[in-house]
Amino acid sequence: MKKGGKEVGSAGVYASPHDMTGKAGVDLSNNGYGAGNRIKAEDTVISVGDFRTKPYPKPKTSGIKIRGTGCATKGTTARGPMA
Repeated sequence: MKKGGKEVGSAGVYASPHDMTGKAGVDLSNNGYGAGNRIKAEDTVISVGDFRTKPYPKPKTSGIKIRGTGCATKGTTARGPMA
């Protein structure tokens, strides 16, 4: 079907369901939104104005002070492996 010079319609018209290797028979019921992948309401952080459902996390204070930063605007502490 064409509309305005472009082909429009369902994808089934062009290709049957397949995976990235081209194999047919893909499980369309697994779309990544299964019951195991859901975020719980108590894990979400909602903020409205000055009110938050959870307090802000404490800033990291571990690490070493690095040298030669000049006019650093994002901090002068290095964390992680320094090898």
